Amino acid sequence: MSGSLRLFCKTISYGILHFGVAFAVAYALTQNLALALGIGMIEPVIQMLVYCLHELAWGEPIPQAISV
Repeated sequence: MSGSLRLFCKTISYGILHFGVAFAVAYALTQNLALALGIGMIEPVIQMLVYCLHELAWGEPIPQAISV
């Protein structure tokens, strides 16, 4: 699996897991299904973007093109 495909798959699986956790916590705190779903959808999307940027920052440097 290439590096970018692996990052994509990790980000998606992290987002799915994070949605479940965010929804469960929001529902436990609010006891409101609609509010919990809203929080459960918005927060993980933002967190997935941050996760992706974090992984890129900690990964291998992107090689620069060699000019001839």
